[in-house]
Amino acid sequence: MRILFITSSRLGDAVISSGVIERIRLAHPEARLTVACGAASAGVFASLPGLERLIVFEKQSLDRHWFSLWAEVVRHWWHLIVDFRGSALSLLLPAGRRVIVRGGRRPGRRYVQIGVALGFDPAPLPVAWTAPEDRARAAILLPEGGTVLGLGPTANWDGKIWPAERFGDLARRLGVPRIAIFGGPGSDERARAAPVLAALPDAIDLVGAVSVPEAAACLARCALFVGNDSGLMHLAAAAGTPTLGLFGRSRASEYAPAGVRASFVAAPGPEGEAPMDGLAVDQVVATARALLGTTVPA
Repeated sequence: MRILFITSSRLGDAVISSGVIERIRLAHPEARLTVACGAASAGVFASLPGLERLIVFEKQSLDRHWFSLWAEVVRHWWHLIVDFRGSALSLLLPAGRRVIVRGGRRPGRRYVQIGVALGFDPAPLPVAWTAPEDRARAAILLPEGGTVLGLGPTANWDGKIWPAERFGDLARRLGVPRIAIFGGPGSDERARAAPVLAALPDAIDLVGAVSVPEAAACLARCALFVGNDSGLMHLAAAAGTPTLGLFGRSRASEYAPAGVRASFVAAPGPEGEAPMDGLAVDQVVATARALLGTTVPA
């Protein structure tokens, strides 16, 4: 049995789709899985059990990327195709069943929209796949011995980023013994994380230092993750880490972190329009303490 998943080029959207992929995988343990996605999200699926092939495709002019992907997958008969990109590609492929997941058609959480489209009620929560070597690397980077607070001070655009100095204030007020700062690869991520790294010089710097599954394994070792609306925020929640997402110029009603212990705080104002500097440290600290479930110094 062959199953093809066509999923996002964005890390966060790929993580959000992981719950239904896992549910389908568990229902068909003998299936050979192919995932087609963008380079930024490929790491989400690197440790997916049953993965036969990972196809990385990037946007090309005149939508030529769709033709390139079609050429890669048309030679097989697919028992099931799930297209999270909402494209018409699956209509041009030999398949027993096709599910095309459209975006923005229903109100509510994105992971629920996807679950409903696949017929799951309740919708499965996202998951994070890791291999033994990912977990071994995480044990070296974040060894046992003291609670770890994970911070995610970056995002894909500046309007989603909480002021850097407030991350420092938050960390000091929570009083957690160890702090790990997460961020993606590249100079932009490094530049956005730099002020927080400077404010917390004793923190463990994991910005651009780990792969996606290694990051998931590291996040699973944190007692709490606090971060801007980003792919890392979704990955933390999927890893089962208590996760607090910070929202301002993005929609928490659709993209709040989805996990067994996940919450969010939003800057005051219209959803998706409120500036992040309106989000007070006190509000974040109060919710973070509740997620930690312990009494920490004020």
